[in-house]
Amino acid sequence: MAENGEIGTIVVKDLSRFGRNYLEVGQYLEIKYPTLGIRFIAIQDNVDSESSTGTELMPFSNIFNEWHAASTSKKVRAVWASKAAQGKRVGTTVPYGYIRDEKDKEIWHVDEPAAEVVRRIFSLSLAGIGPTKIARILEADRIPTPTEYFLSMGRKASNPPPAIPCGWSGDAVADILDNRHYTGCAVNFKTTTVSYKVHKVIPTQEDELQIIPNKQEAIIPEELWLRVHELRQNKRRNSPTGRVSLFSGLLYCADCGAKLYFCASKRFTEKQEHYVCSNYKSGRGPCSAHYIRNVVLERIVLESISRFVDFVRSYETVFMYMMEQKREQSRFVDLKRMEKAIVNNRKRIKEIDRLIERIYEDNVNGKLSDERFITMSGNYEAEQHSLKAETEALETELAKEEKKKTDLRLLLKTVREQTDVKQLTPELVNTLIRRIEIHSPVKVNGHKTVAVDIYFTGIGLFTVPEAEELRSLISELSERSA
Repeated sequence: MAENGEIGTIVVKDLSRFGRNYLEVGQYLEIKYPTLGIRFIAIQDNVDSESSTGTELMPFSNIFNEWHAASTSKKVRAVWASKAAQGKRVGTTVPYGYIRDEKDKEIWHVDEPAAEVVRRIFSLSLAGIGPTKIARILEADRIPTPTEYFLSMGRKASNPPPAIPCGWSGDAVADILDNRHYTGCAVNFKTTTVSYKVHKVIPTQEDELQIIPNKQEAIIPEELWLRVHELRQNKRRNSPTGRVSLFSGLLYCADCGAKLYFCASKRFTEKQEHYVCSNYKSGRGPCSAHYIRNVVLERIVLESISRFVDFVRSYETVFMYMMEQKREQSRFVDLKRMEKAIVNNRKRIKEIDRLIERIYEDNVNGKLSDERFITMSGNYEAEQHSLKAETEALETELAKEEKKKTDLRLLLKTVREQTDVKQLTPELVNTLIRRIEIHSPVKVNGHKTVAVDIYFTGIGLFTVPEAEELRSLISELSERSA
């Protein structure tokens, strides 16, 4: 596009390059441009607003241009869908931590220096550190940002060179933590646009993503990505002393289900730091205090984790046998029933779509009265809505069961890596524990005691069997394998 002349002239190669629909083009050429004294010329379409040449057929040309743009957009999207259906990547961007193969663009290799930074970011996140603090840690260690690293390696970068080469941002860290490619899968259709006219990029709903497993070597295990993703849903706030609770986001009231607050002050000693139910509100809330001191809770959790790790490491076969027993046969039958119900519901939903189309055609052709059509279509739509809601609930339940299996794998992996648990760490707590419930204190022999329920990742409540029960389990397992 060029502008010249005393009154101004706009010259385009053809009207399709003008970039507006036919209504807007007409408004510009007939009203705005003449008002501003601007001459418009479209060379290939032989349009000249000054001599009124070619303006009569211009609305028809614009309609065809509009149709061509819409058709091209559909074809491009169809190509993407076809490529994705073949198990190929749709996106072209290679994330930080990977490098594209020189011969085959579909193949990604682990870029070890960058991958080590990615592993460290996930490790820090598992320790309960937020993206902004992680960014400050990386900046203090003089680690180049992804853009700076790409440029230093001769790779193209979508962003301009940073003003501070090691100036990490919390958003950059959060993007890495949210990137599922690091588990070794390919994620297609992460974003889309409103339409071929509106190029605003919008994120795709999570259930609409296409995830293709095992497309490249994993930098982090999928279990770790899922656990970090879950932990990031809980907001972690510093206390007035600057300390963050070791159990932040894990403590709940056993009676009302509310979270417990970590109470710390510069005037408190370490032994005075404690937790109370968020619904207590200094005695004015609907729940009691559920008070427990931090040092006491740390001792209880450390003893529980230590016993649990020792048992699993020594009797892993017995532990897995207990997990099989916990997952009752009836539950297995329920899961199969839910899977079958989901398949049947989806078939019926598609069938209802076809039935609605059929009765619509019958109504248009006069074979079905308007009253009957309204009644039948209303019934079909109500049934379809009910089936969709039921299917969504069943899929959510199945996803929870699948997540339990993933969590159990992460738990076993962590336990196998432990030798002797003598001290609690944020990584250990966040990996092994899903939830801790604090009960209201009760008096026993004149002393107040507080019951603490610890829910382990993937298995829930677990009590290490005593000697007699352990011998019985070993006996059962021996008879079963004989």
